[in-house]
Amino acid sequence: MNSITITITGWVATEPRHIVGPTGTRLTSFRVASTARHFNRETSQWEDGPTEWFTIRTFRQASINVANSIEKGQPVIITGTLRTHQWESGSGSRTDLIIDAATIGHDLTKGVATFTRTADASAIDEP
Repeated sequence: MNSITITITGWVATEPRHIVGPTGTRLTSFRVASTARHFNRETSQWEDGPTEWFTIRTFRQASINVANSIEKGQPVIITGTLRTHQWESGSGSRTDLIIDAATIGHDLTKGVATFTRTADASAIDEP
């Protein structure tokens, strides 16, 4: 099976939600808004394009790291596998864009971050 690997930058739109599944698998998810910008030569101004919304999912140790590091409103860069989830609502068919993240980090072109390496799962505070 071929998968689509994607890299996005954007802003964390929701507080990360950390859960532990019935089998003990850890999952942290949050939403990211990504708005493309382009320079309009006719008006000599930057213009925003449409905003794309993604649900970001992380699993196992990465989910704990994300829950302890990422907050709503922060700029992030994410690489992962793109999936779609289609469902029906009262107003018609809907499609969610989901990224199962391989890497997540703060976008350092927009600010400063501090990094702490995790030694093992027992050294991490549970969210």
